[in-house]
Amino acid sequence: MAVIPRAIPAFMLLLLFSFSEAREIVVGGSADAWKTPSSESESLNKWAESFRFRVGDSLVWKYDGGKDSVLQVNKEDYLSCNTSKPIEEYKDGNTKVMLDRSGPFYFISGADGHCEKGQKLVVVVLSPRQRYTGISPAPSPVELEGPAVAPTSSATRLQGGLMVALWVFAFGLF
Repeated sequence: MAVIPRAIPAFMLLLLFSFSEAREIVVGGSADAWKTPSSESESLNKWAESFRFRVGDSLVWKYDGGKDSVLQVNKEDYLSCNTSKPIEEYKDGNTKVMLDRSGPFYFISGADGHCEKGQKLVVVVLSPRQRYTGISPAPSPVELEGPAVAPTSSATRLQGGLMVALWVFAFGLF
């Protein structure tokens, strides 16, 4: 019978929990990202495409609360940049919003004219049943007319196979 080093089971538990840990994510990746983008490549939706948002994650905005705000809105108000009836309004300059359910979340700037210039964000939160596939579900503004559907790929099967192989190796079942 193979002897299992103590570090391997601990490593496997750490690896397992690293896939499910909730995160605090700074919107745009920096403190000055909540602003009107100067180009499409600076769009916060472009930034969001690089993340897989999960239930329990929190978005964090850092901005000048005296000049701007963050409005959580519904899809229609996001598309039309309607600031008159937000679901929530944040203006403290250090806003934290927990993503407490799967599906899309829509945010726009509360400053006059900023949303129309592109200062808005939509994130799609994966359901707990979905796994990371290496492809982002964040829709582009053009795709917002239909329902949000997360893509699938063979990467999920590959990840599962890799985990089995690691367990087999760790516990010397070969």
